[in-house]
Amino acid sequence: MYRYDTYDQAMVDARVEEFRDQCRRRLEGKLTEDQFKPLRLMNGLYLQLHAYMLRVAVPYGTLGGDQMRALADIAEKYDRGYGHFTTRQNIQYNWIKLEDAGDILADLASVEMHAIQTSGNCIRNISSDHFAGAAADEVVDPRPYAELLRQWSSFHPEFAYLPRKFKIAVIASKTDRAAMKLHDIGIRIVEQDGEVGAAFYVGGGMGRTPMIAPCINEFVPLDRLITYAEACLRVYNRHGRRDNKYKARIKILVHELGAEEYTRQVEAEYALMLEQGVEPPFAELERIRTFFADPAFRAADAATASSEPEETASDPAFRRWVQRNTNPHKAPGYVSAVISLKPVGGIPGDATAEQMRLMADLAERYGFDELRVMHTQNIVLPHVHEADLPAVWRALDGAGLSTPNLDQIGDIIACPGLDYCSLANARSIPVAQKISERFEASGKGEALGELKLKISGCINACGHHHAGHIGILGVDRKGVENYQLSLGGSEAEDTALAKITGPGFSEDGIVDAVETAADVYLRERTEGERFLDTYRRIGMTPFKEALYG
Repeated sequence: MYRYDTYDQAMVDARVEEFRDQCRRRLEGKLTEDQFKPLRLMNGLYLQLHAYMLRVAVPYGTLGGDQMRALADIAEKYDRGYGHFTTRQNIQYNWIKLEDAGDILADLASVEMHAIQTSGNCIRNISSDHFAGAAADEVVDPRPYAELLRQWSSFHPEFAYLPRKFKIAVIASKTDRAAMKLHDIGIRIVEQDGEVGAAFYVGGGMGRTPMIAPCINEFVPLDRLITYAEACLRVYNRHGRRDNKYKARIKILVHELGAEEYTRQVEAEYALMLEQGVEPPFAELERIRTFFADPAFRAADAATASSEPEETASDPAFRRWVQRNTNPHKAPGYVSAVISLKPVGGIPGDATAEQMRLMADLAERYGFDELRVMHTQNIVLPHVHEADLPAVWRALDGAGLSTPNLDQIGDIIACPGLDYCSLANARSIPVAQKISERFEASGKGEALGELKLKISGCINACGHHHAGHIGILGVDRKGVENYQLSLGGSEAEDTALAKITGPGFSEDGIVDAVETAADVYLRERTEGERFLDTYRRIGMTPFKEALYG
């Protein structure tokens, strides 16, 4: 994984001291909240319902054991002993005191982390495939290109005040594990006639007006990646709406101009920029690539590094976890092991300081000192030898981190909702907990197979409800929390936006409605069909009839 050089460290350290001074002036009353707000947002500090919330960047979801341990220390020292992993592959702390903000950023800087550009109208954290560098189906490891984009976009003076926030994802396989087409810019590394390049998708997003990004260029040479990305941003920065924040995202610009006209303007800007030579030196990309070399994998038949009793391997619970929560690896004898942060009845994405320290320990002992944050609010040990899986599982099981529910109905994505967020209209967490408990009690979760359920507490869609096989949106109906049910979304390579079934439901009613939709699937499915496949085959009508009579 990438490590800071002296320039990276100097920039982050300087920002810490700058923001420490800004916090001091706010506490002394020398800055008003209106003056302070844009400054704190540049450093990831939000003012929520009950306290300040700090969002910490985890670039393309990759971090080391020392960094995860530092996150645990921050949770324990400055928060209430836990953190919340998000759909942007970041972590949030929900109970921060303003007087501690400078010290927290200094603690982050000591392990090469920060909260810069995790908020505001700028280029946010670059996201990527959580199995990058381990997946057998990728063209190349996309993380060096994500890192190059991170360096280019950090403190970029032209894009510090965009019309609206801007999100970029980079993947390198046909299988989309990063919701790439639902980003402002989605980049897929591709191979064409023996040459590796990038396909650019521009104008996707969820929120108030969900849209799937069209492909505007199927192949950009990788030695022109930054130039083309900058051309896309320049056209948006020039024409994006600043008079109406609801129409300020690039998806609106691409829609109103039309993909063809937007592309024409990007290509014209791109041609001009090629003459200016804005692309970083190739030597910089080569330098970055050295940080992402494969670790020293052991032989497939190597012995375990632990002293775990042999009976663990025959434990049915262990075998279920291996079957459900591990992913094939490019190296023989290895898998990527998913650590579920979705225990039955738990808060999706939350991890205690003790759990974070355990994950750091496991990464250092069994995973080449590397972890990944998934946009589905789980954690991955990307490189685990199969012989070490019993020991890993046993440790996770003892810490409440071994729920075998990856991509099942219990693996719920949920935003913090009205329990924390000042923008929310309804609570998300209690709904997620009730659904999780309902399907555990009924025993239907395993029978349902792959079923991705996502919950948002407001139209901003931080819970990705538009992309759920089943999506739930919390709204305010005359002061009462109400929940809309949607079906048929997908954030994978077959990207689709879910459709609303009809009138909304109460908090308890939406739990019943989800079970009703699941029962329709179980009744109507054919051999090998997922929920999404059945929905696409039979359409909305059978579900609406069951839900509304």
